[in-house]
Amino acid sequence: MDKTAQKVWNEAHQKANAKGRRTVTIDPITRLEGHGKIEIFMNDAGNVDRAYLQIPELRGFEVFCQGRPAEDMPQITSRICGVCPTAHHMAGTKALDALYQVEPSPTGRKIRELVYNAFMLEDHALHVYILGGPDFIVGPDAPKELRNVVGVIGKVGLDVGTRVISTRRRLREIINYAAGKVIHPVFGLPGGVAKGIDPSEVKKFQEIAKDGLEFAKFTLQVFHDIVLKNDAYVKMITSDAFTHKTHYMGLVDKNNKVNFYDGDIRVVTPEGKEQSKFAVKDYLEHIAEHVEPWSYIKFPYLKKVGWKGFTEGSSSGVYAVAPMARLNAADGMATPEAQKAYEEYFKVLGGKPVHHTLANHWARVIEMLQAAESLVELTHDPELTGKDIRNIPTKTPTVGMGVVEAPRGTLFHHYETDERGLIKKVNLIVSTTNNSARIAMSVDKAAKGLIKGGTVNDGLLNMVEMAFRAYDPCFGCATHTLPGEMPLVVTLRDLKGGVIREIRR
Repeated sequence: MDKTAQKVWNEAHQKANAKGRRTVTIDPITRLEGHGKIEIFMNDAGNVDRAYLQIPELRGFEVFCQGRPAEDMPQITSRICGVCPTAHHMAGTKALDALYQVEPSPTGRKIRELVYNAFMLEDHALHVYILGGPDFIVGPDAPKELRNVVGVIGKVGLDVGTRVISTRRRLREIINYAAGKVIHPVFGLPGGVAKGIDPSEVKKFQEIAKDGLEFAKFTLQVFHDIVLKNDAYVKMITSDAFTHKTHYMGLVDKNNKVNFYDGDIRVVTPEGKEQSKFAVKDYLEHIAEHVEPWSYIKFPYLKKVGWKGFTEGSSSGVYAVAPMARLNAADGMATPEAQKAYEEYFKVLGGKPVHHTLANHWARVIEMLQAAESLVELTHDPELTGKDIRNIPTKTPTVGMGVVEAPRGTLFHHYETDERGLIKKVNLIVSTTNNSARIAMSVDKAAKGLIKGGTVNDGLLNMVEMAFRAYDPCFGCATHTLPGEMPLVVTLRDLKGGVIREIRR
């Protein structure tokens, strides 16, 4: 971290040490994309004074994209993250549409949506079964060596584990065919896509989509059986330690239904009333970013409400994105099975909006249903195999913004170029950045609610981690451009593993 941040951190530790108070560090935090650590400062009674989620990594994509041709941006930004590259590729492609003032052809748009719904379905499955799911399937206080995919398979059986892996692999066949690559897509172009879909492939895609829908239904049943039928889990989900009343943001279609690919950004208050609704081109009128010296992540807030610190309620500008927020911000789901699950979700959790952070896991499964149903619909659309896959841009580029709903929440890409189309300025507000203030609040509140009287054990610390894990954060994506250097620790050891010297930057 930079010198200012290091000074703040050192002073916090010095104050704690001077008073003989205990500090607890979780480093590294686990089952997420990226890196981070949690510092918990205790008081004399052994309770938590403050818990900080610190993001020590710096990526700086906004700077080293400068000077590059704009059309390279969907490929460059997809390298930000190997888990959600499709989200960055799509947001970048849509920003190019706006930059070159061209609408994608109907077939080009539907191919994009096909890829994107396949991506949403398989990516949500990753979190449900591998990243967040072990906390429920295996148990939050199970031995840490079992809180992983191996433990999940041991609990649900090899057949289920095989089905999870097989379904994700088959969904990726659609992405690989239509987008050119799974990890780093290459198909998005301003005005459309680079490749059409051969009619001979459609039957295979229809079978994969059908299987994907059955898998989403199966996952919802798994959630019912393992989580909702467990009174202890329901009590934990709805507990005060995992509850915040904030604003919520998500993309909606013209009927205010959840949409992953396109639409207006809708924000609702903690009471569920519409606070604002705007197009991506106007996002800077609604969102500003706050900086704290102890983290490389920025903290966006609602500009018209203002930054009031890490506080909740209608008077605070803190907002949330991600599955729970999308369901709160919308009036419903866009597909029938997902709509049924949406209605049950709000009925069981006491009405709308839902403020329980861990409810993100349930909302994520509901979104799997919508992605799967949309995939089935798209694979039966005759326009999907049309020949007109792109409208060629003719306008001089200036400014373009694109937005999609990444699995982790609303994702903004903003590019500005010179008349030759070379990038002059980039601003990326990624999903986890949008969530950063609420995540920080969630970690702090969970630590304060769970750690009492000096009792600290592995199970409690894992439950503190569950507070950030529910958001499925990607801190590799979320770090922004700030002055400073990457933290570096070099440890020199002898042949027996003993530390000879440690060098820090």
